[in-house]
Amino acid sequence: MYLATGSKNRETDTMMSLLGPRDVDTGEVFVNFNQNITSLAVATSGSYSLYSLSSVDSTLDKIYNTKSDDLFLIERLFESSLVAIVSQRAPRKLKVCHFKKQSEICNYSYSNTILAVKLNRERLIVCLEESLYIHNIQDMKVVHTIRDTPCNQLGLCALSSSSEHCYLAYPGSVTAGEVQIFDAINLHAKTMIPAHDTPLAAIAFSPSGTEIATASERGTVIRVFSSQDGSRLFELRRGLKRCVSIVSLSFSTCAEYLVSSSNTETVHIFRLDRSAAENNDHGKQSSDDWMGFLSKTVTSYLPTQVTDVFSQGRAFASVTLPEAGVRRMCAITTIQKQLRLLIASQDGYLYVYSIPSIEGAECQLLKRHDLRLDDSYAMDVKVDSHHASGLNSNVCIGGAAGVPSAAAAAAAAAAAAGDGKANEKPGSSSSGGANAGASYASAVKGDEPAGGSSSST
Repeated sequence: MYLATGSKNRETDTMMSLLGPRDVDTGEVFVNFNQNITSLAVATSGSYSLYSLSSVDSTLDKIYNTKSDDLFLIERLFESSLVAIVSQRAPRKLKVCHFKKQSEICNYSYSNTILAVKLNRERLIVCLEESLYIHNIQDMKVVHTIRDTPCNQLGLCALSSSSEHCYLAYPGSVTAGEVQIFDAINLHAKTMIPAHDTPLAAIAFSPSGTEIATASERGTVIRVFSSQDGSRLFELRRGLKRCVSIVSLSFSTCAEYLVSSSNTETVHIFRLDRSAAENNDHGKQSSDDWMGFLSKTVTSYLPTQVTDVFSQGRAFASVTLPEAGVRRMCAITTIQKQLRLLIASQDGYLYVYSIPSIEGAECQLLKRHDLRLDDSYAMDVKVDSHHASGLNSNVCIGGAAGVPSAAAAAAAAAAAAGDGKANEKPGSSSSGGANAGASYASAVKGDEPAGGSSSST
């Protein structure tokens, strides 16, 4: 039972329950979209699956399924064969796998629990509570470590999916909503954005990496900034009546929309009208619009907090779901030339909505998929443990040096180069070595044949 004075603790507990590991005993599932919203990863008790989203309006095609330990993190690299997983049984160990080869390529152990893993075509990021490890995804070598970061119990971080603007974002303070932007290629801090007065709850990069959306623990206002110079581009109001815990922020793949979900039953969609924003900037210098002049005259007499409310953008559309208090991951993408809102929930459902072209119109529910049930389109791939082989660098990270040993780094590099000098997993078959290196290189590049899968690599 909470006292009235414990509202802050209540908000923290709510956020932790939504963002923490799923509760297997209650039937919760882990859900996560890949970087360009072409596939969905789902972990249930004792197994995980990957689904193609190419025909999600009507069917949900399962492209991979295997038995596994209970997982709480899965990240797939675009449409490639590379997946990074962390299990509840070994929360300090990251495993990198080639799922079409049914092999574990390598694994790395860290000093504390892994809270988040992020991937793009250049970097793999591992987030611990007070540090971030940056790996070169081509050979898995640690190229940089950001130590002594502000305490980050939720593992809040974001990595741009763009190789051109390969930025990493993480909280810069535990008391205020500061966002630290780090250049993950050139390995230096780029800018710090004072985004909110209260601590951060969610951050997300646009597909190009040039913009970043932020929300604080208060959850009433969402802001969009330039990730290059920190300038504010948009300010969007989610609501006025109550503070909420925002658990998901995502730009659409076309970068014209932003979607947010929270601990409430409502999902909000905002339209990012950049042409209107540019016109408003010009209008600050001169305006022939008498309504604009009147608005400026009236608001000049009002407190700053009130004028901010008038200037903030409202939701373009929204969706009301059956139940509050459920963690939901949201994404907006184009499927078969139609814009779609996808909502994957921890209670085991994937909702597919159409997005209206007119502001204020309702999103139409097109399909609801049950992620806990096998479907007739699924292709189950059974892993034979006696033939699962590959590079197992078995590197321990976060010790005195905080980087893998030279031998381990060389082994990882050998895997990418495919020269057959990598350490093989004990008991692996003769398909390891050079084949393991080739598997890693092909998994990263995404040029591995489908091997019976219904999705291209």
